[in-house]
Amino acid sequence: MIKYTLKCDQGHSFESWFDSAAAYDKVKTAGLVACSICGSTNVEKSLMTPQVSTKPEKTDLKKPISDIEKEIQALRAKVEANSDDVGTKFASEARAMYYGEKPQRSIYGQAKPEETKSLLDEGVPVAPLPWGPKTSAH
Repeated sequence: MIKYTLKCDQGHSFESWFDSAAAYDKVKTAGLVACSICGSTNVEKSLMTPQVSTKPEKTDLKKPISDIEKEIQALRAKVEANSDDVGTKFASEARAMYYGEKPQRSIYGQAKPEETKSLLDEGVPVAPLPWGPKTSAH
């Protein structure tokens, strides 16, 4: 994939991704490259500087980078501290609590899409969490 900075005849500058230089040429020739601001199809590539790093950066993938990642990490810690992880038994546990067969408590775990749909169809209140299961480090 190639990201081009483009400029239309009205002076608007915008970026767009293409599979290759040839792909850009093909859609440009067909008149399918248009300014995302005004719609003009009189568009040319702007002067670009490639992003090249001169030294490798070490990144700790376990540390959150953005504020939203930090918020999700804090939410996860709160859920895990105040709820029971029922793993793959989530659907049966949630259903049993909903029908009064088990005492109410906060739980989290995994459910297959069809299990989740079934719970929602029955009126069982469930919601997806914005993270997946923890993976073990190798």
